Amino acid sequence: MPEFFKVIKYEEALISLKNNFPLKLRKKVFLNEANNCILAEDIVSSEDIPFFDRSTVDGYTVLAEDTFGSSESMPAFLQCIGEIKMGDTVSYKIETGKCVWIPTGGMLPLNANAVVMVEYTEKLDENTVLIHRPVGPGENVIQKGEDVRAGQKVFKSGKLLRPQDIGFLASLGIDRIEVFDSYNIGIISTGDEIVPINKKPLPGQVRDINSYSLAAAVSACGCKAQNYPIIKDNFNELKSYLKDALTWNDIVLISGGSSVGIMDVTLDVLRSFEDSEILFHGIAVKPGKPTMAAKIREKLVVGLPGHPVSALTIFYVLLKPLLSCTMPVKTEAFMSMNIASQAGRDDFVPVRIVDNGDLKEAVPVLGKSGMMSILAMADGYIHVPYEKQGFSKGEKVEVIFF
Repeated sequence: MPEFFKVIKYEEALISLKNNFPLKLRKKVFLNEANNCILAEDIVSSEDIPFFDRSTVDGYTVLAEDTFGSSESMPAFLQCIGEIKMGDTVSYKIETGKCVWIPTGGMLPLNANAVVMVEYTEKLDENTVLIHRPVGPGENVIQKGEDVRAGQKVFKSGKLLRPQDIGFLASLGIDRIEVFDSYNIGIISTGDEIVPINKKPLPGQVRDINSYSLAAAVSACGCKAQNYPIIKDNFNELKSYLKDALTWNDIVLISGGSSVGIMDVTLDVLRSFEDSEILFHGIAVKPGKPTMAAKIREKLVVGLPGHPVSALTIFYVLLKPLLSCTMPVKTEAFMSMNIASQAGRDDFVPVRIVDNGDLKEAVPVLGKSGMMSILAMADGYIHVPYEKQGFSKGEKVEVIFF
């Protein structure tokens, strides 16, 4: 007789997975290899950025008080004593009544405290400049250390590095950093009815959807996916491939074989490993109730439902939050219709976002768990907590994008 599983709450399953997630290894990489990597160290600036006062415009660097009261009708007259070029190190001061031409990014003289944009100046002759608009101290200037101060923590460990972050690190003179190595995730699709996607299914057969959708979802989280051949409902064959997958991967996903049934062998295979610990078998959710997880040595194995919508939904709600360091993208919308839910379980309902002028509507995409078009037509999902019995039409909900 089949062994019926005892379900746990969604939050309990999420905590259990989090507590048993494999530790990430660290590695040093060159900065040009670090895009999309996750920092494994805090970054502290060793210098002020910029490390000199610099101009943000083309114009004349001045003592701000020399421009006070100037206007189009009564300009200030200043003597131009020279030109600062890009890359010049300026070690002199300017006297009151004097100014110096400066390009954007140029270094200010030691006591200069403002720059007048060229648009508000006029050259009377080679040595005289008319100022038609006053500037205040610090105007059109980035002061030393205004961007970053020496000793300032600029990034925390765990940050996902983007191109703009790489540029910022380059400005600090950092050429190598420590990052977390990405997870290697093995994907095994099981079932006597599963056939390769390039084969036309016979009656009773279905193409292998999960290997492709799960691998794409894994890659989108910045991890490395390794697909294994389709495994029939055979204990020895599944155990052999799982043993190999555990050797080369940090986490293994097995789709199919997790529900209650004589031919569902995943649980038996997981239990057959001497050092395995079944974390849970069954979650009070829809879809994905028969989801299971086990820890084998330091590795994690998650048994997902065979139905494609259930398998991918469980990946999004349970595994993506733990694999991805980026915060989920969310939006608020109003329900386009009533949606019912059974009390005592968490429901995850795929929805489309429809813009109706200033109003965003969440339109449920309904169907059975074997219909992959459901997720393909959806933008994201709404979470109906176990204590609620659904949402009413017009009720505000939070939509989490895939």
